[in-house]
Amino acid sequence: MKPPFEHIVTRYGPAVLRVCRAVVGADDADDAWSETFLSALRAYPALDGGANVEAWLVTIAHRKSIDLLRARKRRPITTDVLPEPPAAQVDAERLDLERAIAALPDKQRHALAYHYLIGLPYGEVAGILGGSPDAARKAASEGIRTLRLTLDSPQRAPMPRPPIPRPLMPRQGQQR
Repeated sequence: MKPPFEHIVTRYGPAVLRVCRAVVGADDADDAWSETFLSALRAYPALDGGANVEAWLVTIAHRKSIDLLRARKRRPITTDVLPEPPAAQVDAERLDLERAIAALPDKQRHALAYHYLIGLPYGEVAGILGGSPDAARKAASEGIRTLRLTLDSPQRAPMPRPPIPRPLMPRQGQQR
């Protein structure tokens, strides 16, 4: 028996939001999150009871986020610029990290988000992004390497290297 949809939102909502932020950024993440769960709500009654709900939601979130990116590219460019928040309110290291992540190629950024933030095994990441688990592993590895090089560059003051987040423990029977 499938749990009520409200439990699905409560359990997987934070993971879906992390995916949306990784793909579209913090500004549009709430919209992508809402679109994900609206779409999931419509399809939930037909979902197989044994389906991997987390992977299903991440796939929907990925697709809705890509749709939002495409829609953003079609919007007319405006000359109005929102003011930057005061420097005292911005955590500079986090801002640097967000910018470095945003500058990664899509495949690397998505592989990092799905594996390290969500904890999906590389096989499921490959299913979402298309390709093999080895290609997903390589994209995540190259993303980490690029982030290290970017954040440790000589133009920046040296920062202590944060530990690489480890993925959540794989579910029984799944490989990383």
